[in-house]
Amino acid sequence: MIVLGGNQRELARAKNLKKQQEMGKKKGGESGEALKARKERDAAMMREKQKKAEEKQASGASGGTKK
Repeated sequence: MIVLGGNQRELARAKNLKKQQEMGKKKGGESGEALKARKERDAAMMREKQKKAEEKQASGASGGTKK
């Protein structure tokens, strides 16, 4: 049995490996000051969200709801 043109799988594998390496390079783009600033911004947003949730719970709890 003669197999012709059987390297399509290897070519696809090589192409995918190159693509994965490129994606890995792009993924680690944020570092240093940008990362620190984003973390601070996210933390501030979460604190504000938690504050609103606590205020809502406090106003709802004083309503005297029954279970």
